[in-house]
Amino acid sequence: MQRWSGLEQVPAGFGPSVVALGNFDGVHRGHASVLRAVVARARSRGGQAVAVTFEPHPLAVLRPQAAPPLLTALRRKLELLEQTGLDAVLVLPFTPELASWPPERFVADVLVGALGAEVVCAGRDARFGRSGSGSLETLRALGAEHGFETVALEDVHGDGGQQDDGERRWSSSWVRELLAEGDAAAAAEQLGRPHRVEGVVVHGDHRGRELGYPTANLGQVEVLVPADGVYAGWLVRLGLAGASDAEAAARGGRVLPAAVSIGTNPTFDGLERRLEAHALVGAQASAELDLYGERVGVDVVELLRPTLRFDSVEALVEQMDADVVRCRQVLAAHPSQG
Repeated sequence: MQRWSGLEQVPAGFGPSVVALGNFDGVHRGHASVLRAVVARARSRGGQAVAVTFEPHPLAVLRPQAAPPLLTALRRKLELLEQTGLDAVLVLPFTPELASWPPERFVADVLVGALGAEVVCAGRDARFGRSGSGSLETLRALGAEHGFETVALEDVHGDGGQQDDGERRWSSSWVRELLAEGDAAAAAEQLGRPHRVEGVVVHGDHRGRELGYPTANLGQVEVLVPADGVYAGWLVRLGLAGASDAEAAARGGRVLPAAVSIGTNPTFDGLERRLEAHALVGAQASAELDLYGERVGVDVVELLRPTLRFDSVEALVEQMDADVVRCRQVLAAHPSQG
């Protein structure tokens, strides 16, 4: 898949194309369904299937206080978009200058001039151009002028079909709500995979190691962190993506089962909210596993229990023992998708 981070990177004479326009945050199953339809339409016409998206999220520029927490950082979003079969993704830097373009210029410069669009696909609530003045109807009118067809992308609901009255559509907003409630399993159902939080492993208090449960403590993250609690999950070592199986095994493995803790560690009067993952690889292997400075992803599979304050360290460790047992049971039923 070709990846362009601005109009100037699109090859001259590109096209004809079938273009999907949207933010695609999370690339959930609804997104994947409509993008696969875009790919099929492009193949039937002998054209290229292209998604046009924005970085950062437009609301982060227009109304920062209203900008939603992201489900996927750009690198991850591009990986997921590639899996739908798209030929190319154009990431437009969303700046005040781009936000000032009238819909007519956006269509002429991006969709027609750069991408040679024969078909443009967008949701019924699509907005583009200055002050969101461009709509699906605007696209249809401009399409008639410029010679491209406009297709409305239908909402998709829980069984993968088109939305019926009274049924809530799959959406990034709904996924955010579920994660904010700690319902990682329901979020994964909509996403088609567990929600992933990526970050670089940093030093923490080293208290987990003292308790016999060393953890990988993620530093600054770019995406939504689920509600506080203890989760079953997978620790994905992103730096080993290109390693052979033998190389990955020699370094402890690329994808490791993990017990994940999110919260402030109230038993020790913690104040800083953290995401920590304990790899379930055995005591000796765990002690030898050195992840400091490594970029990892934590795939959050299922909530095991809320964060609790314990009266003693002994009570905490006893609960952690039980958490690990339950974690292994959950992960046995939810294999990693890497």
